[in-house]
Amino acid sequence: MKTTSLMLISVLAVAACTSYVGSRSSAVLGTSPALGGGEFSSGGGVTIAADIREKDGRTLLCGAWVQSREQSVLTKGRARDVLTRGSVALDGTQIAREISFMREVTPTADFGGAAAHCRLIDRAWQSGDDARELSVHVARHVVYRESDGVGGGVIVLFRPGKPGAGGI
Repeated sequence: MKTTSLMLISVLAVAACTSYVGSRSSAVLGTSPALGGGEFSSGGGVTIAADIREKDGRTLLCGAWVQSREQSVLTKGRARDVLTRGSVALDGTQIAREISFMREVTPTADFGGAAAHCRLIDRAWQSGDDARELSVHVARHVVYRESDGVGGGVIVLFRPGKPGAGGI
């Protein structure tokens, strides 16, 4: 019972971390967006770029992402699921999670100036936010699992780390 209560409190605390305000909008990423992502254990990966700016006294989070052109058939179409487990932090404090609103773009080596989708976060913009360190995170998780019924099978993991759509 105690473990269940602690888990429920943890889930509610994380869910309360991000509250998006209004609808999605579009913008262009700045010249040096924060990059994150990772790789699939079967090959290929995802790169996510994000930046923030002030809009109407609030924090506007903008982002774009790309997946490797060449990857396993087991991970095709799974990249957006990776973003549902993504988050963005400012100076180590999470300011947004579930970042699947971000725009998929054509493969590029440089995200500066890339078209992006944005969401206004229910967080007041603070003086100096544009100079703080922005980071993108995605949790390690199982992307695909197939069991052969006798204890074996195929498991594909998403492994967070450096931007993973390298070699695009």
